[in-house]
Amino acid sequence: MGCCSRRRCLIAGAVSGAVLAILGGILIPLGSSVIEGTVEKESVIEPGTTAYENWASAGAQVYRQFWFFDLKNSQEVLQSGATPVVVEKGPYTYLTRYLPKEDITFNPNETVSFLLPYGAIFQPSMSVGPEEDKLTSLNLAVAGAYSLIPKPLHQVLQGMIKSSNSSLFQHRTVKELLWGYKDPMLKTTMGLFSPYNGTYDGYYNVFSGKTNISKVGLIDRWRGQRNVAFWNDTYCDMINGTDASSFPPFVDKKKPLYFFSSDICRSVSASYEGTVDLKGIDVYRFSLLQSTLASPLNNPDNHCFCRDMLTTKNCTLAGVLDISSCQDGKPIYISLPHFLHGSPSLLKAVVGLSPSEEHHKTFMDVEPTTGFTLNFAKRIQVNMMYGPSNVITVLKKVKDYTIFPLLWMNETAMLDDETADKLKSELVSRIKMLEVIQMSLLGVGSAIFGLCVISYCVVRMRNQSKTV
Repeated sequence: MGCCSRRRCLIAGAVSGAVLAILGGILIPLGSSVIEGTVEKESVIEPGTTAYENWASAGAQVYRQFWFFDLKNSQEVLQSGATPVVVEKGPYTYLTRYLPKEDITFNPNETVSFLLPYGAIFQPSMSVGPEEDKLTSLNLAVAGAYSLIPKPLHQVLQGMIKSSNSSLFQHRTVKELLWGYKDPMLKTTMGLFSPYNGTYDGYYNVFSGKTNISKVGLIDRWRGQRNVAFWNDTYCDMINGTDASSFPPFVDKKKPLYFFSSDICRSVSASYEGTVDLKGIDVYRFSLLQSTLASPLNNPDNHCFCRDMLTTKNCTLAGVLDISSCQDGKPIYISLPHFLHGSPSLLKAVVGLSPSEEHHKTFMDVEPTTGFTLNFAKRIQVNMMYGPSNVITVLKKVKDYTIFPLLWMNETAMLDDETADKLKSELVSRIKMLEVIQMSLLGVGSAIFGLCVISYCVVRMRNQSKTV
């Protein structure tokens, strides 16, 4: 009677263990389905969802840090054609994203249109000095006019430079160089980001993801068009991806993330670099590849971004992007800071640069389940080009076309502690708890089942030996 009772208990234990293991196995797809459904529902851009609340408001505070390249030997460059020597000075920091989106409109084709307002507030405590700090930099008007005015009319430009007592270089404050000053030669306001305050980026039209969550946040139109018209090429004019503030949920690290940047007038992609811990949250770090600004010789896809055979040395120059076509013809060249991943000739043309992958690359930390960008550093260097001239006095000693670095900026933001705690409590902790329950049930159930089966076999063998 005791043996039969023991065997029945072991069979019951095995069945219970099997049930627990099966339950744990069932919870894996079931729990994942519940999480996916919740994330998909809350990721749609419509009033009442978590995504909409973060999307419509200013969200995390975004800062722009500026480092200027202060020229130390301007007279030697002018008088003997010496190589420019620069010293980096910064950061000068501004709060640039603190205003909510404006003119939000929901359209019948499941897109949302909006304007993104621009604004900049100086942050003295996050800067090395006041906005009134003076620097020696390239004269924006002279360098711009050099490229915009046809060479047969450079004698006219020479007269303008002389009559206004202008030169190739100038002394200006940080505030003037960034936001504008009255130029004595052109009699107009000049500045790298002038006008800025009170202006807008957009209109943007992005997909809401209401019936297709894989399209949420993807840009449908920018300024009313599905493509830009800067590069005169179907491929280079494409608008791909989102604005990089978020991506469709359930990010696959094996696939690149595409985003459009109006700052550089084109779309780019970022590839998975690794998984990092951000305030207790596992995020995927995506960064720009070296091929993004490679020469067409190494990346044929970049052929349509090469627009000037002379300054790009027959399209062999790597590391810079000529965006004059979207800057009213002004000779603006975009690069990574300190010409990171650029051709050696760029570094030889200016003394004082020291590219660093750690400090100068662009990256985004994306939470893979929601697709939200929780931390990013968009680093861009702004350069202008000038070259030799037999007519213009201040350029007679210049030996070759020079892409001169003006400043580099780091646009950065990171989720705050309160948001991190909320995300962990509402998403990360629940996913981990579900995983623990799943694995516990599966593990404990399998263990009980295994032990009961083994014990049952042992008891049966003993009973058989006693019978014999």
